[in-house]
Amino acid sequence: MEKTKEQPTLISISKKSFIQVTLLLLGLLILSIVLTYMIPKGEFGLLPDGETNYLDYVRRDDLGGIPLWKGILAPLLVFGSADGLKLIVLSLFLFEISAAFQVMNDVGGIRALVGAVSERFRDRRELLLVLISFLFYCFGAFLGLFEEMLTMLPIVAALCLVVGFDSFTGFLCCILSCGFGFAGAITNPFTVLLASQLIGANPMEQIWFRILIFLVMFGLLQGFLFLYLRRLKKDPAASLTRRHDEALRASAAGLLRPEEQTPERARRVKGSYTLFLLCALALIVVSSLLPALRDYTVVILIAYFLIFGLLAGTAACRDFRFVGKSFLRGIVGALPTIVFIALAASIKYVFDEGRVLPTIVNQINILIEGRSPVLVALIIYLIVLLLEFFISSSTAKAILVMGLLAMVNTGLSKQMLVLLYTFGDGYTNVIFPTSPVLLISLSMIEVEYFTWIRKSAALFAVNFLLVLAFIAFGVLIGY
Repeated sequence: MEKTKEQPTLISISKKSFIQVTLLLLGLLILSIVLTYMIPKGEFGLLPDGETNYLDYVRRDDLGGIPLWKGILAPLLVFGSADGLKLIVLSLFLFEISAAFQVMNDVGGIRALVGAVSERFRDRRELLLVLISFLFYCFGAFLGLFEEMLTMLPIVAALCLVVGFDSFTGFLCCILSCGFGFAGAITNPFTVLLASQLIGANPMEQIWFRILIFLVMFGLLQGFLFLYLRRLKKDPAASLTRRHDEALRASAAGLLRPEEQTPERARRVKGSYTLFLLCALALIVVSSLLPALRDYTVVILIAYFLIFGLLAGTAACRDFRFVGKSFLRGIVGALPTIVFIALAASIKYVFDEGRVLPTIVNQINILIEGRSPVLVALIIYLIVLLLEFFISSSTAKAILVMGLLAMVNTGLSKQMLVLLYTFGDGYTNVIFPTSPVLLISLSMIEVEYFTWIRKSAALFAVNFLLVLAFIAFGVLIGY
């Protein structure tokens, strides 16, 4: 099996986008290094069991800022830090899904599946988008999935393209919807359930308020989606992924020789990848629901996409050599995104090594003392936003923030504290440049980070106002 010409990889970052994001992250890294020389240093004590005691803060004026050599080499040293294993796993995860979906694209699997779905929804395109968006919204709200949705983006983007929209529409229905669901969570195990457990709250108490937020934010998300679709209908040239989609259409048209596009081959390709994706989805759901497997979801998916990505491609085209070359091309295409991961993670590494995070966290007690409940709630929310910029891990922030708030007399209910944490942790995953998933997903559809920020500014402005309104309303009604 031969290709008529070299095809673009699914993850293809333009030079301009790569330079812009790299410079932005480098600027943030330099700022973080400088701040370690300006912010007082400190550290927390330890409990008898070895856990951190967030109430035992000691200022360390004898410590200086992070050594410059450590700051400069932070993008490399971070892989040897406490977060290093997670970063390596994330990088491997990206390589495997990029390679597996590159094979799927090259053997015609994406076209076969999205063609079947698009045919069924030919006259109900908008309904299809609402259903897809709601599905991914629920993935975030109920299962706490986010990084795993990178596996679905190529499929959803291709489906949106086939039914007459664009790849950016797929990004909105998949990544943005999941991110919004992560924040408007009902039973998200990494935010609602974990934070509730840490602070001793009943996650089901007054759940009606979170359900209300869930519905309102989904309405906001759909409003933004259909405003974009209306602009796209009036002017197709306004598509944010026009060039990317043109290249994708060209590669789809010229990938296979006409004699290879037989009904028998089409059935084989569709059958192989229907089974492949259903098994992947089942693995995501089952491993997320079972506590014993939850921490190993990404590891399980890495093994699955490595082994069955090759097997599905080989079963579809019966040419292992072609599949192997395609798999390697997918890995190479994902290499530049490792730079984003390293730089984004370096910022937290610098703050950890510079011993300034304990000082920042310790200011919570000082800031909330003697304040009104509404103001206290807003201060806590803003602090979580600040921490989110430097610590992308929901689990790490939950332990850090909720462990402290459990001991602080804030005057707020435990349910409200969980809600504040959820608000601060969720929406930022789809706006902050320190979110690797956001940068990677944008690179997959070739949309520059600053373009995304400019186009989504109105959405997040309304979102921020709604969040503030829900916080104030929740405090006033005693939630």
